[in-house]
Amino acid sequence: MKWLEISTVKHLRFPFSFFLMPVFLFALSQATHIHWGNTLLAFLILHILIFPSSNGYNSYQDRDETPIGGLKYPPKITGNLYFVTLLFDLAGILSGLFISVYFSLFVLVFVLMSRAYSYRGIRIKKYPIPGFLTVFIFQGGFVYLMSASAISNLSPPEFLTSGNLVCMLLSSLFLGSAYPLTQIYQHMADKNDGVISLSYKLGYTGTFLFSSGMFALAALLLFYYLKSNNLNMEIILFVFCVLPVILTLTGWFNKVRQNTKHANFENTMRMNIINSICMNLYFSILVFNHLWSWF
Repeated sequence: MKWLEISTVKHLRFPFSFFLMPVFLFALSQATHIHWGNTLLAFLILHILIFPSSNGYNSYQDRDETPIGGLKYPPKITGNLYFVTLLFDLAGILSGLFISVYFSLFVLVFVLMSRAYSYRGIRIKKYPIPGFLTVFIFQGGFVYLMSASAISNLSPPEFLTSGNLVCMLLSSLFLGSAYPLTQIYQHMADKNDGVISLSYKLGYTGTFLFSSGMFALAALLLFYYLKSNNLNMEIILFVFCVLPVILTLTGWFNKVRQNTKHANFENTMRMNIINSICMNLYFSILVFNHLWSWF
């Protein structure tokens, strides 16, 4: 058996980490002080090891033959994928010790929840509400907490300050607004595998309304957070950056209302890419402005 097979690399879906990058950038943009060594190491641990491992383990459990996030034609699963995900998880947890014991424990918790989400003996993902809440909490607010703890080398009393709690909630709301849309083209494939997704329960129209409502709630909370910190220009910048997201989502919704065939893999990935580019751009600008203000 090769150490790393081509099919394994594809199922790790490294480019998919780009979709989760806004949370890390958000945490970096809000840091009062930055430990650059820890920041770089944490970024690599999360986006090169832990997130791809989570993708790979989910593929190993699902064994999809229809399109999945980031892969229109999933290659055949081999045992190599399982062992590589174990190796990546172990490397991420141990590497986290170079940052802090707390960060390493956070990574361990994330790995355990990620596996419980996919593992067929537990399989949280097959339940619409628990599955959604697991992603909402652990890919949103919990990733923000992990990132912030490493970036600023936080101690336990600093983990759950009021500012961090608001930013954790914002991260979860933005992540939660996008997640049901990623399930919209998989209703039948998921159902045939015993998974009842939140999107399936909501239906096509309900999924768009739910995601739009959650995005609006996230935007309002972000406006409040920025306004309370006298960051008025950042509010205008956000509106400008997310305008393509709103226009794309509205256009897609109108097409799906006319014909549900438009709730397909290609449109879902297009929506994900546009949303991720816009959110990464916004938080990257915040990071730049934040760092510039220190000089």
